[in-house]
Amino acid sequence: MKLTSPSVGTVLLLPFLYAAWLPNSSQVKPKEGGTGTSTTAGLAGSNDERKNPIKPTPENLAEAKKFFGYDCAMCHGVAGDGKGDLAGSMGLKMNDWRDSSRLAALSDGEMFDLIVKGKGKMIGEGDRYPAETVWELVNYVRAFEKKDTAAVPKAGSSR
Repeated sequence: MKLTSPSVGTVLLLPFLYAAWLPNSSQVKPKEGGTGTSTTAGLAGSNDERKNPIKPTPENLAEAKKFFGYDCAMCHGVAGDGKGDLAGSMGLKMNDWRDSSRLAALSDGEMFDLIVKGKGKMIGEGDRYPAETVWELVNYVRAFEKKDTAAVPKAGSSR
């Protein structure tokens, strides 16, 4: 059997993708001076009407963009359009988070739970991220739906 370059690349890439999905608490450390709350603390009351306690700022949106790039963009796409490379290769149909009707159907609490618990083939972040970071990710994903692209920090910008 002769292996083609794409199949060899896929075989070599799979262990790295698997390792990236494994929960590893040493990869993401809670922020210094943070609230010290774990993600499960963000689940307290676990109802879908929970409001996001973190107000979006240019700084926390930029930080959330980093985490989104590390763990989410491979499937959800860098622009939140659902056209990430891994989603395409796995044949997954992803939501386009730029479509306001998609996001309007989810409360902040529901989105928080999706990030923490996962859904379908999406592995949840569990306790890898502190609750504050998950809420920042909720804000970042919500920023995709806005018509004003200035709300989402551009790569390499100082905002």
